[in-house]
Amino acid sequence: MPEQSDKSNPPEKELGLAPDPSPEEEPRIGVYVCNCGGNIGDVVNCKQVAEALRNIPNVVTSHSNMFMCSDPGQKLITDDIKEKGINRVVIGACSIFLHEQTFRQAVERAGLNPYLYYHVGLREQDSWVHYNHPEDATEKAIRLMLAGVAKARKMEPLEPVRLQAEKHALVIGGGVAGLRTALDIARSGLKVTLVEKSHFLGGRVAQWERVFPTGETARTLLQRLLEQVQAEPDITIHTGAKVVKTKGYVGNFQIHIRQQPRGIKADFDAVDQAIAACPVEIPDEFNYGLKTRKAIYQPYSGCYPAGPVVDWEHCTHCEKCLEFSHNHDINLDDTPIEFDINVGAVAVATGFRPYEPFPGEMGYGKFPEVITLPQLERLLAADGPTGGKLEWNGRSVRSLAMIHCVGSRQVDDVHQPQPDGQVNNYCSRVCCTATLNAANIIHERLPETRIYDVYTDIRTYGRGHEDYYTLASKNGVTFLRYFVEDIPEVYPAEKGSYYSMLVKVKDQLTWGEEIELPVDLVVLAVGMMPNPVDDLIGLFNITPGNDRFLLEVHPKLSPVETSVVGIVLAGTAQGPMNIQESCTAAAAAASKVVVLLGRGQVEMEPYVAQIDIERCQGNGDCVRVCPQEDAIKLETFSKNGTSFQRAVVTPANCNGCGVCVSTCSHRAIDVLGWRLDDYEAMVDAITAEIPVLEGVPA
Repeated sequence: MPEQSDKSNPPEKELGLAPDPSPEEEPRIGVYVCNCGGNIGDVVNCKQVAEALRNIPNVVTSHSNMFMCSDPGQKLITDDIKEKGINRVVIGACSIFLHEQTFRQAVERAGLNPYLYYHVGLREQDSWVHYNHPEDATEKAIRLMLAGVAKARKMEPLEPVRLQAEKHALVIGGGVAGLRTALDIARSGLKVTLVEKSHFLGGRVAQWERVFPTGETARTLLQRLLEQVQAEPDITIHTGAKVVKTKGYVGNFQIHIRQQPRGIKADFDAVDQAIAACPVEIPDEFNYGLKTRKAIYQPYSGCYPAGPVVDWEHCTHCEKCLEFSHNHDINLDDTPIEFDINVGAVAVATGFRPYEPFPGEMGYGKFPEVITLPQLERLLAADGPTGGKLEWNGRSVRSLAMIHCVGSRQVDDVHQPQPDGQVNNYCSRVCCTATLNAANIIHERLPETRIYDVYTDIRTYGRGHEDYYTLASKNGVTFLRYFVEDIPEVYPAEKGSYYSMLVKVKDQLTWGEEIELPVDLVVLAVGMMPNPVDDLIGLFNITPGNDRFLLEVHPKLSPVETSVVGIVLAGTAQGPMNIQESCTAAAAAASKVVVLLGRGQVEMEPYVAQIDIERCQGNGDCVRVCPQEDAIKLETFSKNGTSFQRAVVTPANCNGCGVCVSTCSHRAIDVLGWRLDDYEAMVDAITAEIPVLEGVPA
């Protein structure tokens, strides 16, 4: 936590949160223009840009280079700092998001403060948008670099905001991604609290029988992971729990958790009788509604934590189960408990849910013979509703059609949107291989079963996944291709027909011929959707993408980090993934947490709001417009017997957005590193005449 100021005597240094002023130093600026392998240099005359800036006041040296980010390019910068006394660096190159850290580290290696470097995005802001106008692009590059030099003249050394960090992480979600994240964090010496909203761990993997491409039993894989997690003393697990309130910032999040009781003792020996006595019958979500369960239940044998729970949402408190309860084995009056924990970082691993087709979509919900791929997988499972037999309506399935891309790759005005008005236009990635895998399993068990695979495209993207398509072809699976504007029609066959359903497809493999497929069962290969996490989005200020999955900062440079420092993503909370990818993402999330918290101290960017105490009038306009909770607030101070209010910034909560700057009529707020004077100097430089172009060789 930042040190608290003495409110009885508020010197400017304390109230303004300003660093000690550095001695006046004449700017000696090095300018470097990158060709970016032709990305910039094929449009912008980089040599001309470098020459144009060579004689600008305060510019000591100016270079163009093919690859500034390369080792020789970085060495050029470090050598100039050491040999020519460069104390400010301006680099014109590709996006700052790609190589900001590269150049900061180069500057720092040479002994210069890393924040005395300014980056100009010549690729995205110039060459890529003006590729047909090289002369104008070159002039624009000069103006942009002149603005960078103007900014560099005003730059001051900055230091990161340093915060003490709890060496304790919260993982939200108890599927394989959450379990893997928790395990990797704990093995690195940090404490972990894992919360799972259901009363059982394992997520979707617990519902599957086998996983591809290894063919390993899913429960065996899950049990091995659970045993490793249970054996780790630094992991604390809370099931039936959810985060209901948060406060704080990276290094010091205060988390308020509410946990629902299980309602039944784990060693209750009359549980079967109690379940049988319960009169409530509801669809069993573990079996995707293919059977029912009671309000006292356990999803499957061997679940963890072991033992049944009370479904409080559906329990009618009829008390019939209490006839078998002794010594308060069942407590229907149990109430939730609430508690707080302090953590330094949070990993969100909230998983996915299968797409639920709309009533009537390809016959779903209208005809009982239309089911989803997850339901088929439960039918094929040994502990499923039919004991692993492919039966429907009491008879064996002799023919089935499997239709791809239901709930994925949707098109506006063709598919019905979700409640937010958006269709699922993304590819769910794993459905194709999962469908082919199911087809091969059916053929292996029931080789006489006729299987039709109706697809738009088949994307078996993973290593070895194409083999599933090849094997399905050899197994006699019939493939038909439809275009998205001609969605297959599903309807019942005439009464008395050998097969109960028909699927009409305009098959593009036979040049648009309409084909009717007679089947007993229609399987919709549904895509993935994120679990609803609107509550967490609001609590942590994290951002969903257009696909409703949680959004990372950058898919390549920061693939598991959110825009909120200290909040990371793991697994399918972020997008469709298979198990291997989820575990890889979980390992990446864990490594980010460990790097962040491992030293017990967190460093954040210094670009935060700063108050000029002499100008601040304490009217609170900045507090009212600030979008970040507790980033800026009014505090009461006293001096010479007089009380007054002034705005005070909490750097840990400030993200440097600058909204407060725009609303302060007294110009009492600036963002460190981006002061209003800096902007004014840059605007003047961009709009000024540039006589330096005269006489410079083209």
